[in-house]
Amino acid sequence: MFKHILVPTDGSEFSERAVRRAVAFAKEIGAEITAFYAKQDFSAMGYYGEGFLAVAKMDESEDSYTEAYARKVLGFVENLCQEAGVKCQTVSITSAMVYEGIIDAATKGNCDLIFMASHGRSGIKALLLGSETSKVLTYSKIPVLVYR
Repeated sequence: MFKHILVPTDGSEFSERAVRRAVAFAKEIGAEITAFYAKQDFSAMGYYGEGFLAVAKMDESEDSYTEAYARKVLGFVENLCQEAGVKCQTVSITSAMVYEGIIDAATKGNCDLIFMASHGRSGIKALLLGSETSKVLTYSKIPVLVYR
């Protein structure tokens, strides 16, 4: 069955619930986990999806905050895996298109399943970003398990 599961997370409540279930699932089937976090790179873009998004380049303090947040979010997954006895590694990249980063990480990591929350961010962020889960479902050739 599945031996290597990519678990994307954004640190949201929905994502943390999915992470907990992914770790339990991995333990049940004897799989390992790669925890994934995409640091968004808005500064490299003028357009995002179908809409225009103008964003100034982040300064060093914002970049270090983003890196610290990525470590925190991935550390949550690592701790759960360690407690459950599930082998875990982490991957964090900067990506303008989160869904592409997820699919690329799963492909490069030889993952045979992507296990993700049905939704994460809410409010204006969700409006601007769209549904990453929907995009992963649309474009991934790797099976995707959506946790609601």
